[in-house]
Amino acid sequence: MSDNASRSEQLAPFVHPLDKGIGALDAPCAPEAIASHGWNLLKEDLSLPVAVLSQSRLEHNLAWMQRFASEYGARLAPHGKTTMAPRLFARQLEAGAWGITLATAQQARAAYVHGVRRILLANQLVGRRNMAIVAELLADPSFEFFCLVDAAEQVRQLAAFFGAAGRRIQVLIELGVPGGRTGVRDEAQWQAVLDALAQSGGAVSLAGVEVYEGVLKDETAIRAFLQRGVEAVQVLARDGRLQRTPAVLSGAGSAWYDVVAEEFAKAQIGAPLDVVLRPGCYLTHDVGAYRIAQARIDASNPQARRMRSSLLPALQVWAYVQSVPEPECAIVAMGKRDAAFDAGFPSPAAHFRPGGSAPSPVPPHWEVTGMMDQHAYLKIAAGDDLRVGDMLAFDISHPCLTFDKWRQLPVIDDAYDVVDVVQTYF
Repeated sequence: MSDNASRSEQLAPFVHPLDKGIGALDAPCAPEAIASHGWNLLKEDLSLPVAVLSQSRLEHNLAWMQRFASEYGARLAPHGKTTMAPRLFARQLEAGAWGITLATAQQARAAYVHGVRRILLANQLVGRRNMAIVAELLADPSFEFFCLVDAAEQVRQLAAFFGAAGRRIQVLIELGVPGGRTGVRDEAQWQAVLDALAQSGGAVSLAGVEVYEGVLKDETAIRAFLQRGVEAVQVLARDGRLQRTPAVLSGAGSAWYDVVAEEFAKAQIGAPLDVVLRPGCYLTHDVGAYRIAQARIDASNPQARRMRSSLLPALQVWAYVQSVPEPECAIVAMGKRDAAFDAGFPSPAAHFRPGGSAPSPVPPHWEVTGMMDQHAYLKIAAGDDLRVGDMLAFDISHPCLTFDKWRQLPVIDDAYDVVDVVQTYF
């Protein structure tokens, strides 16, 4: 090998396309070809730690949420920032999603490059370069885009930029609550936004109304807020201000999508209306805050009860036991670089000793008590059969911040064979 050979050429015989940090440019392997390698997680064909997705649970969650939304006559625009994984976007769209929700212009461009042709930016579009990115995408007549507005000044900035660019941008007026996040708070702000829209020269087109109910924690307050959204879109329809048919009424994070569906399904505006729900975490679910939220939905929502099933956690991080330095403590080779910890530590779920037949559930007293960059402290009991080199699976609380730690995630079937790979684009 010549002295000037590139490092990627030097490494080529040794790299594994699913090793953490190895991307498509380092070790070319089409996702469709992954299954042909015959890799199996339990046979240690993958370098640990590794975040993996369950094929069967992904399919279950896709079908479950699409059916739930359809029962309310609602459409899904799943929040793509959760995964930033175009192969998962494609699965959601193939399952019937109306579009994909995103949070930034860069995310929108990544989704567009990978084939998404309807994007709801659940955020205000601010800044010249961000507007330029969207304007470039809008050159494609097959592409539909929405962003949020909550201030007259923002509308004027959008009108100036998109008017000069010869483009028209669709917007949803966002409603907000005192102490919340973005969104129109009062009648004066509402009227100022409407006046600015009327003066936009057609460059900014009003498509409907948007809310984010997740800033509220009390169901009574959430329902009142959602009813305010219904009333707002009704007023806009009555006054002839809506410029898209169907108009759009959108809400729903991953915790209160059932309440949003119930309230928005009642909306009657005398014209066609797309009710668009935007949960993002349902696809992989979790064992933390969203499991608690889903338990409420399963118990209280009549449609969820009729479905006789629930969302299932589909994302795990697998790691090796690295050391057992004390009788009641094991050190696991998984840390803050590998799994989310902002909404609770990962929860040990399964134990496997290489060469064994199948993973087994962990004892209920095993618990992660702390994490460092590359290590986790696992509390065990004296006498527990846990050895260096054993493999542990951990369920995750808050999938968003686990996804953004991985450039690719293997998809495994129920036999732990690798059948696909999902790449992320954060």
